[in-house]
Amino acid sequence: MRVVVTRPESSARRTDERLQNLGHQPVLLPLTKSIHHPDAAAAALAGPHSALAVTSAEAVRVLSSRGERLNPYLSQTLYAVGETTAKAAEEAGFRDIRSGAGTGAELAELIASYASDLDAPLLYLAGKPRSPKFEDGMHAKGVPFVTAEVYEMTPIAYDEVFIRDILLDPPVDAILLYSRENARLFCDFAAPHLKELASVQFVCLSGNVAQIIPPEFHRNIKIASHPDEDGVFALL
Repeated sequence: MRVVVTRPESSARRTDERLQNLGHQPVLLPLTKSIHHPDAAAAALAGPHSALAVTSAEAVRVLSSRGERLNPYLSQTLYAVGETTAKAAEEAGFRDIRSGAGTGAELAELIASYASDLDAPLLYLAGKPRSPKFEDGMHAKGVPFVTAEVYEMTPIAYDEVFIRDILLDPPVDAILLYSRENARLFCDFAAPHLKELASVQFVCLSGNVAQIIPPEFHRNIKIASHPDEDGVFALL
């Protein structure tokens, strides 16, 4: 299968390798690139907080860029949205990691179960744009937290001819979509060519992502049974 990978380049390398190992032909089409704000991370870490929360491995990459200056915080409890983010935190040197089931809402539930351990607000190291599910869940549970935006994902501009060649020469078989924002960007870029991709599969990390797909392609949607890359790959 020709499979389009829409993840940012920093995340796409492992996906590319996994697809090749399974005999697929990956087509890399990163739709966004990350801009890190390490100074914002430093300022947030210096403030009072009882634990850390991250809903993306990209936030962990921002922390890792601080090198040895991160050492004083590596013993703090870090709540990670899922296994992939937890693994990134472990590789960064964090030692007390509690992993959620893969969504922001579920991470908020997990943190609420440990609310008695928090003697100061939790520090949420976030990106922009982002889903509101985690913050909404924290508010609903009454768990105090502060948010620091430590990175942002900015769209990459592509020429329409380039997009057409990527998608139709030859036609791709599947699109991997890991976030609502990437799904939105992909559908905007691909809109002029979707009629020629009537059988393409939209493989989505979650139902939340799948909501962005145009109605005429709903029959082509596949949704991972659990919101991680293993769940996505199980659908190929």
